[in-house]
Amino acid sequence: MGIGRELLKQLLRRPATNPFPVKRLPGSVASFRAAVTAGRKAVAQPVAVPDGFRGRVQYHRDKCIGCRMCTKVCPAEAVVFIEKERKIRYHLSRCAFCGECVDICPVKALEFTKDFLLADYSKG
Repeated sequence: MGIGRELLKQLLRRPATNPFPVKRLPGSVASFRAAVTAGRKAVAQPVAVPDGFRGRVQYHRDKCIGCRMCTKVCPAEAVVFIEKERKIRYHLSRCAFCGECVDICPVKALEFTKDFLLADYSKG
């Protein structure tokens, strides 16, 4: 009987979280800041990330020397070497954010960014 009551309460209550990705953006940045300053609820502020955070991997194509070290150490096979171009292709959807590719790159062509909001409606 207790679980049925809790189920009904949850069905009739509004969600406690924001929809993600945000469906409704403010009309302007000025109105958004005014709402935040006034203490009214608005879209949540970005979360501050600590130093050393492992977010999305950024690939600097111009720095890459085509050594293939990153492809050898990637456990998720998110880094693929393109023979014709002698460059790599990084697949974010496969990445485990382990940092092996970033650590081994001799010319620092791969680096972590502070991006963590990576959800999207498309795979591309």
